[in-house]
Amino acid sequence: MQLDHFDVVVVGAGFFGAVIAEQVANRLGRNVCVLDRRQHIGGNAYSEVDPESGVEVHRYGTHIFHTNSEVVWRYLHRFTDFTDYRHRVFTVANGRVYSMPINLATVCAAFGRIMTPQEARDMIAAEARAHTEAHGASDVRNLEDKAIASVGRTLYDLLIRGYTRKQWQTDPRELSADIIGRLPVRFTFDDRYFADRYEGMPVDGYTAIFRRMLSHPRISVRLGVDYFGMADRITPRQLVIYTGAIDRFFEYRCGHLGWRTVDLAREVHDVADFQGAAVINYADADVPFTRIHEFRHLHPERSHAPRTTIYREYSRFAGRDDEPYYPINTAADRTMLASYHAMTASHPNVIFGGRLGSYKYLDMHQAIGAALKTFEHEVEPFFQGARQRDAATHGPALSPLSA
Repeated sequence: MQLDHFDVVVVGAGFFGAVIAEQVANRLGRNVCVLDRRQHIGGNAYSEVDPESGVEVHRYGTHIFHTNSEVVWRYLHRFTDFTDYRHRVFTVANGRVYSMPINLATVCAAFGRIMTPQEARDMIAAEARAHTEAHGASDVRNLEDKAIASVGRTLYDLLIRGYTRKQWQTDPRELSADIIGRLPVRFTFDDRYFADRYEGMPVDGYTAIFRRMLSHPRISVRLGVDYFGMADRITPRQLVIYTGAIDRFFEYRCGHLGWRTVDLAREVHDVADFQGAAVINYADADVPFTRIHEFRHLHPERSHAPRTTIYREYSRFAGRDDEPYYPINTAADRTMLASYHAMTASHPNVIFGGRLGSYKYLDMHQAIGAALKTFEHEVEPFFQGARQRDAATHGPALSPLSA
């Protein structure tokens, strides 16, 4: 494969790489080669029609588009329209079903009685205080402390502890508080999973977005190609947008960054509806999977045959050959990442980004927003600097008229 005539080589055809490729071709008029080791575009957002059920499934788990960014929302509308789908998630625990994220309905169901918003706040605050007093410390030391401070002991034991133990295969008391972030608790009956201003599903599916993004004649897509088999063909004048694992790029010289991965077990059932919702979590520790995805519910506007496809999701630590999903981000990982960041200075024609390249879990809208900013602040300046270097070396270029 010849790469000489490309100005930019994008490694990875997910949202971060595809957005930059589209911007380079349309706004800079430069030639782009997009490489992906997989046999499809779209990264983890890839969707496809299941041949047995006819349902469009998300091969890497359910993806719901949501954002508060007007810029990202308008940008994506260049490539797709959206339905008015609103995501709702439920959790099964101790043989009962609860609404997630935690809202007033969840609290009332967990305590078995009707509560006002203030009564629910007071109940959770009292349980959080009791936990703090029992442990004799007001600081948050681990994931369990942070979760109980947010939702109280009852809801933590019912909905979070078992699920977290399965998801991370580690006692929550041994996990960093940073992993869980801020647990949302709504003291209203608002049961929407996302509270963002914009939400919906792409009318034609996710893969159609990527096809349209990458359809410019200056973009060439090569699938089933490993970048590291041709990295030595890249010249310093070419810009590389690298969205693979940053530790792999540097041959793991500082060690392996920690990731979680998931295994998705596909099943096709001869029923019109298997579970009544797109995603149902299973919080009990003795249930081996963390959740079940049923994709037909993502597009209720479509007509479907009376068959359905589900994926059962199992979580585990990622090995070198596994697909990384969630960065573990321990203190050791952060130290390792800082070392890798320092090494990027020796590669001025490589921009690291995306979920794997930045070692961050990015929702789709975050990846798109980051790509747009990277194009503006790093990609454009790279080529402006190249023109200035050429002018300094060869003198100002003459226009056809002045010649």
